[in-house]
Amino acid sequence: MQAQVQENRVEWEGALVQRAAAGDTRAFERLYREHSGRVYGLCLRMTRDAQLAEDCVQDTFINAWKALSSFETRSSLGTWLHRIAVNVSLAKRRKSGPVVEPDPEGEDGETGSWTLETPVEVKELEEAIGALPDGARDALVLHALYGYSHEEAAQMLGIAAGTCKAQLHRARKLLKERLKLEVN
Repeated sequence: MQAQVQENRVEWEGALVQRAAAGDTRAFERLYREHSGRVYGLCLRMTRDAQLAEDCVQDTFINAWKALSSFETRSSLGTWLHRIAVNVSLAKRRKSGPVVEPDPEGEDGETGSWTLETPVEVKELEEAIGALPDGARDALVLHALYGYSHEEAAQMLGIAAGTCKAQLHRARKLLKERLKLEVN
């Protein structure tokens, strides 16, 4: 049953994309309402600035509107919008000037997953993620929070997959230290 619901949703979204690509602004408005919240969350996590994130969302959808006719349905619209949002966020972050990142202590080669052993408030976790250096935060947001593979996240960020993995490792290590988490 859930597969049928998903299939209907894909067809519905595909029809909206076709109508929007043909110039139907109401169809595009529906797509915007459907995806803008998740795009904003991604932009906010990447920029750490609510106003800048709002600007990124606006630019993402302006770019999407302009390029909608070239959208290929090989990926979902959400994935395509996230790719645009990542590019917009990175460009805006570069324009705003360099961010000084703390120099991490030596990499220990530690692998494994991390789990929350003590209750951590969502706000505390969001603050800890927001305090991560840009590269580590970007890799964590795209891979661990949004579920993109290392290769997909690396491609979005314009880095090698190995660099993405190293940044994710760095992010997990820094979060573990800041939140006093146990690594299993």
